[in-house]
Order: sequence, then structure tokens, then C-alpha cells
Amino acid sequence: MEDRAFAWHEHMFAQPEAYAAAMPRQIALLRGINLGSRNRISMPELRELLIESGFEDVRTYLQSGNVVLSSGATPTRLARELQNLIAERFDLQIAVVVRTRAELAKVAKRNPLAEVATNPKRYQVSFLERKLAPAVVRKLEAAVTPPEQLVTSGREVYAWHPEGVARSRLWTLLAGRDLGVTATSRNWTTVTKLVELAGD
Repeated sequence: MEDRAFAWHEHMFAQPEAYAAAMPRQIALLRGINLGSRNRISMPELRELLIESGFEDVRTYLQSGNVVLSSGATPTRLARELQNLIAERFDLQIAVVVRTRAELAKVAKRNPLAEVATNPKRYQVSFLERKLAPAVVRKLEAAVTPPEQLVTSGREVYAWHPEGVARSRLWTLLAGRDLGVTATSRNWTTVTKLVELAGD
């Protein structure tokens, strides 16, 4: 009887650790921060805010708003919660798109332009809140100027800009606010680094 009671006691105390271990890693992508003097958010301050708010394993990458953390919330709920926290602390209305580590790993594995995209800094992935309307996809396809290439896959848009984005009509559309959905873009270097960070 004592052995059984000890086993139950041990199981109960082991549960929090098991729960923490099962907590999924998620990647939050903030849109349009730290661009010049606009929407300034310090990454140390952001990490502090998230840790104070109860998130675990919080890490940031670069100044463009890439956060890896552990959360049991759904990606949609997590995005909404982060937007509210940022609004309260920094008085900024910042859109956030969230992917689980598994989802982001699939984005990296899919890599539909792997054979042509030789410069990771000019290979962009736009992460969408939800799928684009067919009419918007057609508009993006019409904006492609060779040698640019574009692949729309679910809630991601892969775009190869070998000559840069400065004069790219396609990039202007992807970076704008006329897609009909919340979206934010990251280059391929950042995508693969975030997969790596989320797996640590």
C-alpha cells in the first residue's frame, strides 16, 4: 500500500515537468517593427514583457520581431494575446502571425524554389494569417517580373527576387496592406534560423 501511495505521490509531482516538456514551441512574427524610427520595440524589453507574462523559453532573433517561446495556446489565440500585450506595454498596434515549430519546419522543408533561389537574403517567405483569395493570388502572379519567381502554398508565399526588392512590383504588393489578410515576410536565412532556434 505504501509503495502504491509513493508511486502516486511521485507521479503527481512529475506532472508539471511532463507538462512543461510537452508545451509546444511556437514562433511569433511581428509585422513592421523597428523600421527606421517607426514602431520601435526593444528586444530585451519584449523578452522581459513575455517572461513577466508567464511565457517560457523566450528567445528573440534580430530586431525585426522574431520570437520563439513555449505556449500551449493555439497560434490564433497566442497571436491575439501578444498583440494585446504589446499594445498595453508599448502603446503600439502591431500585427502578429504565429506558426508552431512543426508548421515552420514544414515551410522550410517544402522550399519550392530551392533550385533557383541561390541567395537566401533575396528569397522571401510571406507568412499569412490565412490563405489568400484567388483574385489576390492572380494579382501577385501578374506582378512577377522575370527572373522573379513566385509560389503560393497554403498560408505561405515564397518569392525569389534575384535583383532585389527595391524596384519590385511584386514585393510592393507583398509588403503592402492590400492582400486582404495579415502578412509579414522573412528572408530564407531568418526562416531556417528560427527553425533551428525553436528546436534548441
